[in-house]
Amino acid sequence: MADQIETCPPLPPFTRETAIQKVRAAEDAWNTRDPQRVSLAYTVDSMWRNRSEFTHGR
Repeated sequence: MADQIETCPPLPPFTRETAIQKVRAAEDAWNTRDPQRVSLAYTVDSMWRNRSEFTHGR
């Protein structure tokens, strides 16, 4: 699988309205419980923390 940086609107810099759209898109993705769709709501350079473990990426 080739690494691709996917862009989907809205993109920074955010206004109040576009920030709300971005948050709602992430919430909607989480609510599907589909890991592939959830991952697309985050950037490839996201940093995640699970207690003492830190992971990067989608």
